[in-house]
Amino acid sequence: MKPQDNNKKVKHLFSPWRMEYVSSPSASDNIFLDALKANNDRESLILYRGVLCFVIMNLYPYNNGHLLIVPYRKVGSMIDLNEDELKEIMYLSRESMKIINEKLNSDGFNFGLNTGKCSGAGIKDHIHFHIVPRWNGDNNFMPVLGNTKVIVQGLQDTYDELHPLFQKIS
Repeated sequence: MKPQDNNKKVKHLFSPWRMEYVSSPSASDNIFLDALKANNDRESLILYRGVLCFVIMNLYPYNNGHLLIVPYRKVGSMIDLNEDELKEIMYLSRESMKIINEKLNSDGFNFGLNTGKCSGAGIKDHIHFHIVPRWNGDNNFMPVLGNTKVIVQGLQDTYDELHPLFQKIS
């Protein structure tokens, strides 16, 4: 048995297309509150409005069907959420995964949140949970070598496919 080589170099994957998004100044204090006020859920990509939280599609998705679960109340940390908000976020996350499984046939999910600027939170003052559908083999050479991320369906097409199922959430 060969001893483990602890001097192996760490490999890095670069996502240069994200730099434009993370370094550009925001046109608004809060894109989530702007989307809620717009009163055009399809244009704003809001799939569902709950009692305390809502489901919105990510405008810059990592994968097709990348959703965000967002409380209406603007808080910057999970610690600041109340019990009812936490329950609704978990419920909407589970229901979102069911819908994505049904309509987009995902093989799995990445689910979580970034809290604070140092964690990569692009919108650090309004917590939001990510649901990123995953499929076997969905990573390929395009992002690394071609500086291109392939999203297999347009945002509005995905919205139109998912929206009817979100209207059945009780």
